[in-house]
Amino acid sequence: MWDSVFPGLRPGLRSTDADLARAETELGFALPASYRSFARECGAGRIGGHLRLFTPVPVEAGDLVARAHLIAHGIALALDGLRGGGDGEPHRFTVEGDADASLMERACFFGETARGDFLFFDVTPGFPEYDIWVLNADLETVHFGGADLPTLVRGLQGLEVLHILGEGAGPLPATFEGDDAAALEQLGAAQA
Repeated sequence: MWDSVFPGLRPGLRSTDADLARAETELGFALPASYRSFARECGAGRIGGHLRLFTPVPVEAGDLVARAHLIAHGIALALDGLRGGGDGEPHRFTVEGDADASLMERACFFGETARGDFLFFDVTPGFPEYDIWVLNADLETVHFGGADLPTLVRGLQGLEVLHILGEGAGPLPATFEGDDAAALEQLGAAQA
């Protein structure tokens, strides 16, 4: 299926059934079907040269579990800093549409854009897919991305990208550049 979304798909380090099971156990919820198929067929890498998706792989720099925790921790620290050390007021998110900010409490981060936006699942138990949202780099604005991963990716490849990533974003090329284990290790070393 993903080769129709990304003509000339170049897969990266792919998730195995054991990798997916480990991630589900460590995260405490089932991964959505569209994401599972992406992790198996495409693996770790970047969409359109701009959006890095993290998948369950044995290399920390590209692993969903490691990155989800790291991103959530980093955002929490940044929000504490924005509050000025705790004035008692919770951080206010501007959420698109009729959703409310409580979705941030259910967020599982699984992707990051080159400009610092974060993609996350709104983990809602009992549903086969989780809505995908984007927390903009301002750590305030939250845009709806799609009802599943293929819908998100197709939206990013067209004019819907303006609603997903916000002003100034242009459609992403229909490419996927996979990262093998060595490339992920280099990425990890560069981030350290």
